[in-house]
Amino acid sequence: MNRTTYPLKLPNSIKQEAQRLAREDGVSLNQWISVAVAQKIGVVETTAEFLKRRSAGATGDHMRRILSQVPNRPPDPGDEL
Repeated sequence: MNRTTYPLKLPNSIKQEAQRLAREDGVSLNQWISVAVAQKIGVVETTAEFLKRRSAGATGDHMRRILSQVPNRPPDPGDEL
């Protein structure tokens, strides 16, 4: 495995919590952060693939048909732009 270093700056409170969780997992802080980043990458990539599959075949015409069913009325209080 190729490795590189990256100077990571964290707020003290986040670093302390990460250190605590790393200790509970019995791993180094570096290893714990590496796994956390890898998990986040997996979630983002999985989400991107899911959305790509869900949008396959979608057309602007289909979206316009759905939006044409929305009543033309002012937004609810608090929903204004």
